[in-house]
Amino acid sequence: SELSLIGTAEITLGGSLSGEVLLDEQLPIKVCGISHCFRTEAGAAGRATRGLYRVHQFTKVEMFAFTLPEDSDATLDELRSIECEIFDGLEVPYRVVDTSTGDLGAPAYRKFDLEAWMPGRGDGGEYGEVTSTSNCTDYQARRLNVRYKKKDQKGTQFVHTLNGTAIALSRGIIAVLENHQQADGSITVPEVLRPYMGKEKIG
Repeated sequence: SELSLIGTAEITLGGSLSGEVLLDEQLPIKVCGISHCFRTEAGAAGRATRGLYRVHQFTKVEMFAFTLPEDSDATLDELRSIECEIFDGLEVPYRVVDTSTGDLGAPAYRKFDLEAWMPGRGDGGEYGEVTSTSNCTDYQARRLNVRYKKKDQKGTQFVHTLNGTAIALSRGIIAVLENHQQADGSITVPEVLRPYMGKEKIG
């Protein structure tokens, strides 16, 4: 079969403008999608992969942007700040990692990972990746043939594309539960979630 299950909504969000020629004044275009994500996670084994941290299927909210080339660096900072704002609101300790070029995949020119503190990982707690955001410059746009043109100029240029995880639910749940669990086993609900939960404590 030529069909496969997507690993992230980035694929469909990026493909939504495949073959399009946009006017520069239409950019940036920022979209967001929620989807089920499917991963083989081949070779994953060991204590750190048990439970919700590394699973074959999970739900994720993905951000995606099409920008002018000169605006993509600023948009990367914007996506990263949204991710930080979400985990600040959830009152989860985290660190931001500027990913080494040796660890970047082919599409990304720059990538930031947000790693949340997870007390239950390892022997005394470890940081675990919960989101990432990448500037792919024109790598994806060339393959998707997404271009833009300026009104007073001939020809077209490729847009830049960026993506970022707003939240992956399984790892987000780990970070919230482990950081807000009390000595008696109850969970203090972060203030931003209380209007949706209808309570201040679980258990």
